Amino acid sequence: MNRQKTLILVVFLALTAATAAVIKHAGANRTLGQPGVRTRPLPGSHNLQVVLPTQLPGYDILLTTQAQVVVDALPADTSFGSALFHGRDGFQSAVNVVLMGTDRSSIHKPQVCLTGQGWAIEDAASKVELLPMTRPFTYQLPVMHLVATLKTEIAGQPRVLRGVYVYWFVDGSKYTAEHWQRMWWMARDMLATGVLDRFAYISYFSVCEPGQEAATFERMKQLMVDSVPEFQLVPREKLAMNAAAR
Repeated sequence: MNRQKTLILVVFLALTAATAAVIKHAGANRTLGQPGVRTRPLPGSHNLQVVLPTQLPGYDILLTTQAQVVVDALPADTSFGSALFHGRDGFQSAVNVVLMGTDRSSIHKPQVCLTGQGWAIEDAASKVELLPMTRPFTYQLPVMHLVATLKTEIAGQPRVLRGVYVYWFVDGSKYTAEHWQRMWWMARDMLATGVLDRFAYISYFSVCEPGQEAATFERMKQLMVDSVPEFQLVPREKLAMNAAAR
């Protein structure tokens, strides 16, 4: 098993390096693809604002801004959208969208974000799930479902919290839960068409008590079914489902 994991890691690193080489070689001749999320011009900037919903039945929504440390760490042409969804029943989920520009490093492996904040990911409880969407028509949205643990201190008392983190990637025509799949598509499309796929990295994050992970994920699934069609533009038609499966 260790040998298999090592082989997978080697292949992934090779794919990442190949993608970077292809994009670098394309240089100034590349054309930036269309985003798969709703955007609007950001006043006083060449960047865009990802348009998240401000109203959703059963929720109070607070639009938020990215921490300056995040903005400073990413390429200057990275665009964002983020919001905190407060359910009337006390449930909360943070929604974040990072939209790349001409620099693919706007989006890195999502696990880095969690571990960098002190969360320990439980690999055995983390996997790809198919989310049954109903709008704009019935389809299955693949999402990566992570479960993580944070040992912290609240009011001077040690606490253990559980985090449920769900993410996926989407560009103007495709969506995937797999980081390697996104990298392969970018390399393939750059070589075939000269177009740099403009991917967005979408995530939902909720914190719960130990033992409430499954219930929290179910609650998050309902929020995603209701909210994702409000800002994600893909799939645009049923043919897109076939493209996402390749």
